[in-house]
Amino acid sequence: SHEKNTMSGSIRDTLEDKLARFEQLERDMSDPEVLGNGARMSATAREHGGLAKLANKYREFKRLTDEIHDCKEMAEAAEDADEREMAEGEMETLRGQREEIWEDLLSLTVGGDDSHRTRCVMEVRAGTGGDEAALFARDLYEMYRRYAEQRGWKTEVMDASATEMGGFKEVTLTLEGEGVYRDLQYESGGHRVQRVPETETQGRVHTSAATVAVMPEPEDVEVELKSDDYRVDKFGASGPGGQHVNKTESAIRLTHHETGIVVQCQDEKSQHKNLAKALRVLKARIYEKKREEEAAKQAEQRKGLIGSGDRSQRIRTYNFPQNRLTDHRINLTLYKLDQVIAGDLTPVTDALIEYDRDQLRGDMID
Repeated sequence: SHEKNTMSGSIRDTLEDKLARFEQLERDMSDPEVLGNGARMSATAREHGGLAKLANKYREFKRLTDEIHDCKEMAEAAEDADEREMAEGEMETLRGQREEIWEDLLSLTVGGDDSHRTRCVMEVRAGTGGDEAALFARDLYEMYRRYAEQRGWKTEVMDASATEMGGFKEVTLTLEGEGVYRDLQYESGGHRVQRVPETETQGRVHTSAATVAVMPEPEDVEVELKSDDYRVDKFGASGPGGQHVNKTESAIRLTHHETGIVVQCQDEKSQHKNLAKALRVLKARIYEKKREEEAAKQAEQRKGLIGSGDRSQRIRTYNFPQNRLTDHRINLTLYKLDQVIAGDLTPVTDALIEYDRDQLRGDMID
């Protein structure tokens, strides 16, 4: 009889690949060469930790699949009805357990190959709408920062350019913690706000926009970068902040020769720290570019999933007069925008993950 729970190729392959990678990392962690190299050891340990949950669940899934197979053989070979009934009963129990693990695996594989990443880079940029757009970009930044706090994630600002009115033209931050990329990747795209500006005497609703980009941060060993792969320009930091600003050339701009990607960082007073931060962002951007090129090749396979969305696409509207948030990809409407903006993003991320999971479920169970 045909097992209703066998997985379709693509997911099974992904899980097999991840388990193989996990087992390789397990071996690496007891390799003297890796143990003797601090940076490589911590990158290995971090990746190993990120994959552990998935790998152990999948091992369990495989173990149950083998046991179900054995029970089936026992049932078929059984001499009498009692014996067969026992084997079949056991098989039902095991199938139930496997079904549960299956749901967990779906949750863990949602979001593609980088879903296990524990670090990511987020860029929020003001779009059309002048000062209003910059204030909205700041609101989004605050929303993500508070959400990260609730989740126990670590955040660090890499670069920010503020406006006179206290908004952000753009801000780049890194986030670190369990599930960070899996949950935040759905934020990539265009965000639109509708509200009455504080400066507006007539009380008319204005529309402005911001874009968000979320990129998985690769481990150092995954993106080879030599110092002659990029150009370093040093300049005086600018922007509000006054006193110490233009005395030193602490701000850093990096230009990657091969891809033309430009990254700058002027958040720290020390040039050395700014360079280290800029390199992290540059690596994430290079990694993301490679990923997008891969994704374009595989676009056909991922048609249904929302995670593969194009950045310029408008994904969400924040309507303040009506206290309404709408996510256009999944037709989600919530009348609690005040709570979401205050950092309670969970109902939104949960709904997006659930949607993606349903898409996968169709894929996986034939």
